[in-house]
Amino acid sequence: MADDIRLQRASIIPTLRYQDGAAAIEWLCKAFGFQKQLVVLDSSGAVAHAQLVYGNGMIMLGAASNNDFHKLVKSPRESGAVGSQSVYVQVEDVDAHYAGAIAAGAGVVIGLKTEEHGGRSYSCRDPEDHIWNFGSYDPWSV
Repeated sequence: MADDIRLQRASIIPTLRYQDGAAAIEWLCKAFGFQKQLVVLDSSGAVAHAQLVYGNGMIMLGAASNNDFHKLVKSPRESGAVGSQSVYVQVEDVDAHYAGAIAAGAGVVIGLKTEEHGGRSYSCRDPEDHIWNFGSYDPWSV
C-alpha cells in the first residue's frame, strides 16, 4: 500500500456486516475498485475483520457472528433488505465506475443522474443488499 494513502487517512470509517465476508471482499474489490488493506480470519476461516481502501477512504467489515458488536447491528438481509445507512464514495469517472459495477452484477436502485447541488451520481445494491452511492460531487469543495 502506498504511504501517501496512510498520510491522508479518513477519520470516519463506515463499518458493514456481511453474511459472507470473504465473498463480499472479493466482490467489493472487483465491482467497486476497493483494495484489501487487511483481512483477519477467525479460527473457523471466516472473516473476523477486514479493512478495504478506496482512495484515501476506508471501510471495515466482518462476517456476521455472535460477537458483541454484531449483536447490535443487523445486515440488510437480516432486516428485510432495508438498510438504515448507506455509504457515499467519491469517484472521478462516475460513468466508468457505473459500467464496472453493472458488469459485476450491482443492482442499480437509482440510475446515473446529474445532481442539482452538483456532480453526477448513481446508487446500487451489493449482493447482500447494502446500498452504495457513487458520485463525482466533492462535499469538501463547498
